[in-house]
Order: sequence, then C-alpha cells, then structure tokens
Amino acid sequence: MNHLTRFFCVSALTLLTCFRNYSQSGEFSSETISVGVVVSDLDKSLKFYTNVLGLKKASSFAVNADMGKRTGLTDGVPVSITVLKLGDSKTATDWKLMSFGKPAAHPKQQHLQDDTGMQYITIHVKSLKPFLARCKENNVKLLGDTPIPLGGDQHFALIQDPDGTFIELIGPLE
Repeated sequence: MNHLTRFFCVSALTLLTCFRNYSQSGEFSSETISVGVVVSDLDKSLKFYTNVLGLKKASSFAVNADMGKRTGLTDGVPVSITVLKLGDSKTATDWKLMSFGKPAAHPKQQHLQDDTGMQYITIHVKSLKPFLARCKENNVKLLGDTPIPLGGDQHFALIQDPDGTFIELIGPLE
C-alpha cells in the first residue's frame, strides 16, 4: 500500500470514528421516542391496540393530581397511563395510552389534512395477513382502497384507532 492510499485509509477511519463518537455522545440518552396518546375510552383503545394491532401491555403508572399540576401535564387532574410496546426490546417504542374519561374536543378526522398535530403512525410488519384478519374480526374498516401495492412485495393498508389516529401498516400481503 503506498503512502497516499495509507493516508486516505487512515483519514477515512479517523473521520468515521469521529462521526460514530459524536452520534454516541450526542444530546440524547435514548434513540427511542415515547409517544403519549390521550384517548376518550381507555378500555376501547386498549382492546384496539392489543387485539387488532397486537401491541403488548408493558407497564402502567399513575401521575397524581399534585405531580400533574407541578409538571404542567394537567391542571391538577390525576391520570393513569398504560404503556404498550411492539416488542420486548429496550428500544421498542413506548405507546402510552391515557384517558381523562371525556370525549375529544374536536371531531374525528376523516383525512390527514383535517387536523394539526400528530395524525398518523407507521408500523412495518412482516405480513399484513394477520393484521387484515384481525381488522375484519374486530370490525375495523380499511380506509381508501387499501391494501394497495407499493412496489416489490410491499403493500400499504390504512386504518384508524377509535379516536381517529391514522395507522399505516406496511408489509407483504403474506
């Protein structure tokens, strides 16, 4: 190996090490975002997310009235939170459901453009077949003309949770 080639190899390794060290020492202690979702009916939403989507209950915890007010999460209303996950790994997303026992202050959206804020989530699956079967068993309507092909063996299906959050399911039909 000549000196110029050796220089470029050492330079590239040094640069890669710097990028790797920066990403590992960035500002975040986790690369996972936990998502809190306020639902109008906790039992109905739990059934949807566990029976239709197959998420697993990981834990639950409560925020008492004082802590709710001090943190700014609520105006002094206590809340119980149920944490669901797609899998058992430490990096699996936390999907935290909570309910204040009242209907939403806005109408259920029919399309993504009907409201602001988080409107949908995307879940990549190994096969759409069991999800489509559970949707049918639980009377969950597929939206649009889904499932539709995306290319290759990937297909796209769109559903909504009981409060209107859109859920994209992407994967092969089988």
